[in-house]
Amino acid sequence: MSYNVLKFGGSNLKQKDDILRIVNVIGKYDASLVIVVSAFYGVTDILINAIEKVKNDESSIKELTDSLLALKKETLDEVIDNVTIREEIFEAVKTRVKKLKRYLQGVNFFGDTPAFVNDTILSYGERLSSLMLCEILKYFKIDAEEILPEELGLITDGEFLNATVDFSISAKNVKAAVKNKKIVIVPGFYGVSAEGKTTLLGRGGSDYSAAAIAKCINASSLDLFKDVDGFLTADPRYVKNPRRIETLSYMESAELSYFGAKILHPRTVEPLRQAGIPIRIYNIATVEDLSHPLTTIQRASNVHDDVIKSVTFSDDIGILKLKGAGIGNKPGILSKVTSAMDHSGINIKSVITSQTTINILIEMSQLKKSAELVKSLDIHSVSEIIAEDDISVIAAVGNGIMEKVGLAGRIFTAVSLKGINIEIISVGASPVAAYFIVKKTDRAATIRAIHDEYVK
Repeated sequence: MSYNVLKFGGSNLKQKDDILRIVNVIGKYDASLVIVVSAFYGVTDILINAIEKVKNDESSIKELTDSLLALKKETLDEVIDNVTIREEIFEAVKTRVKKLKRYLQGVNFFGDTPAFVNDTILSYGERLSSLMLCEILKYFKIDAEEILPEELGLITDGEFLNATVDFSISAKNVKAAVKNKKIVIVPGFYGVSAEGKTTLLGRGGSDYSAAAIAKCINASSLDLFKDVDGFLTADPRYVKNPRRIETLSYMESAELSYFGAKILHPRTVEPLRQAGIPIRIYNIATVEDLSHPLTTIQRASNVHDDVIKSVTFSDDIGILKLKGAGIGNKPGILSKVTSAMDHSGINIKSVITSQTTINILIEMSQLKKSAELVKSLDIHSVSEIIAEDDISVIAAVGNGIMEKVGLAGRIFTAVSLKGINIEIISVGASPVAAYFIVKKTDRAATIRAIHDEYVK
């Protein structure tokens, strides 16, 4: 049996019309479906804040659970006309919220949140979404069944907060769990360890959940429903009338997502590349014909004459600069620093080295911690440690970027004509992307300069 995997994100779960759009989209398919859902818009943030609050404030538990129930009741009141059915669904929601309440009470009692409890609590946004959507679909005469990741056998490596699916175990489990079922609803964002503990798949990881399931069942496609018109040649806040990109390769989409584009979780392509399962992106507000996705991500995509397909950026990255005479030639320094960061749970985005400076790109939220950590290592060859937080990383992405003669020089010229200084350039780390670091104040002008020069 052939399946399509569908993913609906939090932006699709805000109000009544959003739910009805989902029902309408599902009705367009003449195939078996596995539907992966995120938490309702904003719910994960509410849960994150609640975990800290309930440690010292027992009354906040009732405050949280009451607000969640009120949110779900409001949705049911808007969508379900039949009072009896509405109350039956709401009772099921209350039962699930009671389970969440017990975890919150444990956090309050111990004044601490073990990693497995943290991951379990944060998974409840998705658990509530899947229950709600499944019951609403049944009300609209769509034969749906909810299956939780622990029931699917979606097994991970056991790492809390940012787990990876173990496909050697999960594929057989998931295939068996969905076999001969017409429509299955699965909460995204988490899997379970071999010991059965909830492990999150990273913030925004519902896209990755859907991709993992698609790989496990060798789906015909992974269809992502968003509130935007697919990938664009640049952010419309900075470029007038950017064009939609109809096709991207797996690598191009991964690079765009890694450095700024919010359409796709960066890990989504990981499970799908080898199997060659296409990712199809639709705007849920405008989708009519499923045979015409806004953007398709697949093995191969065309190479533009000017190579660059899209320009994206991230302001969420800082640079930790380690300076010292000849530091680039002294063995062991980078290894010592990266090992310490790995042990401290600090994710390194990229490393760019020179004779006198090691530049480490790090998420802004971890920049200060990283600087303090490196100082504590007391590396004698490092004479100065600088943490720069006023930069923007610009990524120019396109197949063939490594083969294009004069690309870097042309970009330097286009940007310099606007009076902008490029602090660092990195070409070669990825076969489909070139990265440029500028001051945040120059971000918008840099994006426009590169877009105007390359994206016709």
